[in-house]
Amino acid sequence: MTDSYPRGGTGESPEPPASGGPPADLQSFAVQLRRMNAAFNRVTHDFARSQNLHQTDVLALIAILDGDEREGPLTPGRLREHLNLTSGAVTACLDRLERNGHIRRTRDGPDRRVVHLHYAPHGMAVAREFFRPLARSTDAARSRFDEDELRTIVRFLGAMNEELADLLRQER
Repeated sequence: MTDSYPRGGTGESPEPPASGGPPADLQSFAVQLRRMNAAFNRVTHDFARSQNLHQTDVLALIAILDGDEREGPLTPGRLREHLNLTSGAVTACLDRLERNGHIRRTRDGPDRRVVHLHYAPHGMAVAREFFRPLARSTDAARSRFDEDELRTIVRFLGAMNEELADLLRQER
């Protein structure tokens, strides 16, 4: 196998290594990441459809949720950069999300021109209820690993997200 990212395959899994565990080569990672990504996409598509939202709206909701935890509240400008959309497209997206009760916009105290985006309590409750089965599945998968393994998995996912962010920055 080469170091290039696999584009396809026979559908067969590679033989497990002699240790009896699953293989950890690039192809195995690529297959598992594609499968997980496809499943997450199906779940988020179902959520978007159930809420009469566009797929981009769901991506905006994710960014708004994560923005609250990482760098403070997201602004429409940061959301525009994150989603690589026009200002008009972001405004339309935010209008849909606000109209459906998923988000709320607030003005920054010192500078009233700055708008912060927050996940609204109604939107959070709707998402929590919809994604509860996914949370249970995630918890069931996590229960199969000890704390050291989970820390390694979280480190890998963090590193993968950093690499993807770098890749996306290079493309812009």
